[in-house]
Amino acid sequence: MDGGQYNPRTVEEVFRDFKGRRAGMIKALTTDVEEFYQQCDPEKENLCLYGFPNEQWEVNLPAEEVPPELPEPALGINFARDGMQEKDWLSLVAVHSDAWLLSVAFYFGARFGFDKGDRKRLFNMINDLPTIFEVVTGAAKKQSKEKSSVSNSSNKSKSSSKGGRVSESGKYSKPVQAKDEEEVVDEEDEEEHGDTLCGACGENYAADEFWICCDMCEKWFHGKCVKITPARAEHIKQYKCPSCSNKRARP
Repeated sequence: MDGGQYNPRTVEEVFRDFKGRRAGMIKALTTDVEEFYQQCDPEKENLCLYGFPNEQWEVNLPAEEVPPELPEPALGINFARDGMQEKDWLSLVAVHSDAWLLSVAFYFGARFGFDKGDRKRLFNMINDLPTIFEVVTGAAKKQSKEKSSVSNSSNKSKSSSKGGRVSESGKYSKPVQAKDEEEVVDEEDEEEHGDTLCGACGENYAADEFWICCDMCEKWFHGKCVKITPARAEHIKQYKCPSCSNKRARP
């Protein structure tokens, strides 16, 4: 484990540590879900899912030292894998992952003497992000749909006719426009997608980034998170995200 190698001491550092670990765990449960599934073999001993500050993840045995240097994640996640629906199992792991992330963040807060104001600020920063559970189950996406149901209908009208809807400040089909008109389009694009969250990393939409929508689950993703470039998207007739591709491939 990486427990003693990195000790954040300020609210900003603890939040950065939280975001890195969170991004790694979201990756395990979304874009890397096939590999994560395979590693959680029920025949193995008690396994835990760890997220690291560098946005990487690992399935491993718990720390041997007692008490451990950092709070430990949920033990034995692999045992439940084959006893329930995959989506329910992933949701269960996500809930425990959220609890672990909070425990690590506030462990650092206690260790380095955060006062009431620091703890409140840290929680508010964390609370502004959707939970891993919300990202994995699509609840964050549903909440944003409820907030902007009108704009969502207009999003669909702007869909690419080839499937695999894309969104960025310069859509492929956008005609040449005057500078002022382009700025208005960018502002409208930001308003329409403002509450949209990436299905892989959970971050908010930004108009200057390339996004693509899965035609199966209708979740939006940063192109960089699912390794799709605008040029490659031009040749995709129907885009399936890694999670949907894996679901169809697994018997």
